[in-house]
Amino acid sequence: MGSGSIIIFLFLLIPLIVGFVAASKGQSSSDDYFIQGRGMGSIAAFFTVAATWWSAFAFLGSNASFYTDGPVYLTAFAWNILFGYLYYVVGKRIWYLGKKFNYTTPSDFLGDFYDSEKLRIIVALIVSVFTIPYLQIQLTGGAYLIEVASGGVIPFWMAAALFYAVIIVYVWVGGMRAVAWTDVIYGALLFFSLLFVGLYISSLVGGPTAMFEQMSQQNPAHLTLPGPEGESGYAAWISLFVITALGAIMGPQLWLRMYAVKNSKLFNLMPLLISFIAITYIGSILISWTGVLVMPNVENADQILPMMVMDYMPIVFGSIVLAGGAAAAMSTANSQIHAVSTVITKDFYQRYQNPKASDSQLKQVSRFAILLFSIIAYILALFAPGVLVTIGLVAFGGTAQLIVPTMGALSWKNSNGKGAIAGLFGGVAVTLLFTFVPGITSPFGLNPAMWGLILNVVLYVTVSLSTAPRQQNVIDRFDRALNNFKENEDEIKEEVDDENYVVTK
Repeated sequence: MGSGSIIIFLFLLIPLIVGFVAASKGQSSSDDYFIQGRGMGSIAAFFTVAATWWSAFAFLGSNASFYTDGPVYLTAFAWNILFGYLYYVVGKRIWYLGKKFNYTTPSDFLGDFYDSEKLRIIVALIVSVFTIPYLQIQLTGGAYLIEVASGGVIPFWMAAALFYAVIIVYVWVGGMRAVAWTDVIYGALLFFSLLFVGLYISSLVGGPTAMFEQMSQQNPAHLTLPGPEGESGYAAWISLFVITALGAIMGPQLWLRMYAVKNSKLFNLMPLLISFIAITYIGSILISWTGVLVMPNVENADQILPMMVMDYMPIVFGSIVLAGGAAAAMSTANSQIHAVSTVITKDFYQRYQNPKASDSQLKQVSRFAILLFSIIAYILALFAPGVLVTIGLVAFGGTAQLIVPTMGALSWKNSNGKGAIAGLFGGVAVTLLFTFVPGITSPFGLNPAMWGLILNVVLYVTVSLSTAPRQQNVIDRFDRALNNFKENEDEIKEEVDDENYVVTK
């Protein structure tokens, strides 16, 4: 076993320690376990949002995309801006309503607004099912890193199991608090390591400027759309920009982080902060295109970064970089496992099976859900392999459909549950149809989820206008809340009474 894998093993001890410390600092309530008692500070909130947003999809997948498809992944700079803007516009309102009406999951918000139990179940199923492939990415990415770092001594299946085990332990013990605390460490390491390794690796060919000059001479197709394979043109650029940002912001792991924030000021800063950290992708460009020059024809492009690191960097620096990759994978996987277990516990078990469940019962059910969904993701990682970016877009495509009823809830009082259900059914169906049915391709080169979104909007508006509106008392309740938010946005502060969360001026 190489020194790199030993350092990775040592690095994996950090979340275990943090998890137990976080558990000792937390309260015994289920609310603390699921959303940290709605008291997450700004620093922890920023790092846990950023680290959850930046996953193995970004750390390994970005390099694979630049390596094989050319510049299409440069749209990541744009989707970071869109994500940050959405977190401010949508996230701040979800945070406010979560405080006001004591929401914990996406289904709480959408089911309550549309006054529909059917919609509540559909939303819970969508976020649960489509989070699994994205969790698969994290286990796959982490396993790649350990497998390469060990020189193949640790096989892929064992490496994935190791990641799986460590995540389960500290999320099981510490809940949201453990996840957020570890994400502060992981986030800092992730952003530093990717940019650093890009600058270091590009020196192999004379630095960034020399690298671009050589690429323009030897591999010019890598520098322009539609890329060397001729398949990643403007349609792919637009699809990545829209679906990645929408799919991520609508993922249950980000919803829980919206609810958990203590102070609304973080939402005002998020567009700037998220846009700023996008400069980290410069590291991905330098790594992958240097790889095209010095290590062409790599069979598994998802492994280009760890292979370059192990072959061309000193072991100490290389180990730090691999730890950054592990951070990217684990910081998202921990959030997803925790979020899906929260959805299963709150939206299914507590609501329909045991409404009077105690805090200890809720946490116990959540922990068993953590085991279940991690096992499913692990099996998929072993038996349903694929390129990380491709798998990620399938996951994002499903959760992205939730943006339609969410934006409708925040901005259109004439919408109703039947319209939301019809839109989601149509959007998800088209996404799956164009993705998985042989012989059916997505028109004009757009990602299938883009067509899903278009049909989603059409059905949502049409059915809402042609069916009975929501009950007036439900409409009035949300109108008052949203009007109060708009009128007093700069003055809003949170207060908690003895029984439930409310928001006042």
